[in-house]
Amino acid sequence: MTEALLSEILVRDLGRQPYEPIWQAMQDFTANRQDDAKDEIWFVEHDPVFTQGQAGKSEHVLFPGDIPVVQVDRGGQVTYHGPGQLVAYVLINIRRKKISVRDLVSAIENAIVAVLKDHKIDAYPKADAPGVYVDDKKIASLGLRIRRGCSFHGLALNVNMDLAPFGRINPCGYQGLEMTQCAILGGPDNLAQAKAELLTHLKEILAYSQHTEVPGVLSHDN
Repeated sequence: MTEALLSEILVRDLGRQPYEPIWQAMQDFTANRQDDAKDEIWFVEHDPVFTQGQAGKSEHVLFPGDIPVVQVDRGGQVTYHGPGQLVAYVLINIRRKKISVRDLVSAIENAIVAVLKDHKIDAYPKADAPGVYVDDKKIASLGLRIRRGCSFHGLALNVNMDLAPFGRINPCGYQGLEMTQCAILGGPDNLAQAKAELLTHLKEILAYSQHTEVPGVLSHDN
């Protein structure tokens, strides 16, 4: 095993994309990745969509209206993705990295907390409800799937978006859960800044000493 496989992560900025093709690409990448494939993070902004996790209950989707609902293979209940939200898909060989699923969840949560702390925002995770919160309002959601010892799916950080669609669901299965976002709390108010800050903390916490920006196209021959 070369040191580069443990110390370097590839980063793709996919821009704004519909949800389902990216989900399919994550599945394909994870199913076909070789043992010598480097870990990756995909940053993306999605068109409006509700995604319902594997064990999701239909009663948590209240009135989706014109926003599609997609049944997916991650953990967790229903959440919303839309413009102005930074989504980061974390494609890590956790077996090679020698970390547990719990370690990865904590690392992602702690990276988000660190971003917000840099802006003097007091954020925290909850042991019984994955994600990151500020004053009991949720600012970031988290959902993962592990296959062949590798993670996919990831996190969604509310940066500067229309929060109204969250009112059409019980976010993450919690009735009455309020959502918040960086822009109204004095945090990063654009996706480029949020991406740069989040990447810095993810690399530090997950012990990647370097990253390589690769084209935002989903061709995985590496």
